[in-house]
Amino acid sequence: MVPSRRVYLLLILGIAITLILCLFINIKAAIAITLLFDAIVLGLMIVDGLQVRRSRVQISRELPSRLSIGRDNPVVLKVTSPNANALIEICDYYPTGFGISASALRAIIPSNSTQELKYTVKPTQRGEFPWGNIQVRQLGIWGLAWDDWQITQSVRVKVYPDLLGLRSLTIRLTLQSSGSMRQSRKTGIGTEFAELRNYRTGDDLRFIDWKATARRVGAYSNAMPLVRVLEPEQEQTLLILLDRGRLMTAKVQSLQRFDWGMNATLSLALAGLHRGDRVGVGVFDRQMHTWIPPERGEHHLNQLIDRLTPIQPVLFESDYLGAVTNVLQRQTRRALVVVITDLVDVTASTELLAALSKLAPRYLPFCVTLRDPQVDRLAHTFTDDVTDAYARAVALDLLMQRQVAFAQLKQKGVLVLDAPANQIADQLVERYLQLKARNQL
Repeated sequence: MVPSRRVYLLLILGIAITLILCLFINIKAAIAITLLFDAIVLGLMIVDGLQVRRSRVQISRELPSRLSIGRDNPVVLKVTSPNANALIEICDYYPTGFGISASALRAIIPSNSTQELKYTVKPTQRGEFPWGNIQVRQLGIWGLAWDDWQITQSVRVKVYPDLLGLRSLTIRLTLQSSGSMRQSRKTGIGTEFAELRNYRTGDDLRFIDWKATARRVGAYSNAMPLVRVLEPEQEQTLLILLDRGRLMTAKVQSLQRFDWGMNATLSLALAGLHRGDRVGVGVFDRQMHTWIPPERGEHHLNQLIDRLTPIQPVLFESDYLGAVTNVLQRQTRRALVVVITDLVDVTASTELLAALSKLAPRYLPFCVTLRDPQVDRLAHTFTDDVTDAYARAVALDLLMQRQVAFAQLKQKGVLVLDAPANQIADQLVERYLQLKARNQL
């Protein structure tokens, strides 16, 4: 039981009454009256607090089955008030280190009703975490006392990679391959026959199927010419190598580079599986830590999520040549090999450049690096302050060194994507879809 602000105000009022009474009666009588007043206030407070216990609210917590790292995950508290209006304050003991939209919730619940209180949590680490009980305060009917108690709701929650982003990507890919977006796709993009459709203004005349058109004209005198629609080739192989070495332990916008890289890995895998390709994933540091052979089908994505979620980065230098050699031994057919990592400059990334060059021209190597948006901001912010000017000079030098390394990779036939870590997943998927549309694999 906790006194409310109203109790303290009444006790202060009792002191004021004492001072006033001293003007008319003796001090002892005034003090006695004040003590009686305070005793009445405290007694009413106790009674008010005891009354709350007979009408305590009932609260249950609803959590997503799997939380997504780096995302605002909704948490719902269902509050039921049995027989009286209830003013409540709720503090939910979420896992330490999670970002939260509201540390405490306050609401008035009408009698005989249920209300949902919502807030969001933003995990910054993957793994399993304890979620504690719910601390509740409910104000008495007279507003004199808070009844304070805990509701047992202890659970353990698992934080996965960005599953909310994967869900959005699934919807986007489905819309691109069906409905009105499917009808608006261009002819001639791809090598595999998909369907015949009526000729529309602007279609390339080279893709008119004259034999099918002749058969149609034989049946219908006013028939439109038929055009062949081609789709990108399926059942190709996509291999994703995710670096979990020292460079991937640095934090970018509260998440480790490795987490951003894992989100990009799963997004690219989802796009590849959705386009009918065989997708394999390897996670490496000084050796190949995890290898998941290429497979097709939606079930493969669940396997990737389950296998990759427990992996954490380590403070070891990565062996790029060893990882590439491992791939050459396991994959003999041509494949798109995507290496998700980071680099500093040509000198520090000599082994990475040599390893990627080893893949060409038998494979199609693709180097994906995760840039820190903070470096971009410093490089493009003009300032008169000497300290900030030095920081800007360092940022510009870092970006220039990266560009030199990327230029060397491009000269050796390696595809390159360098993007801010928080944008890498979307840009990587778009680049992959472009490669499929242009039949570069």
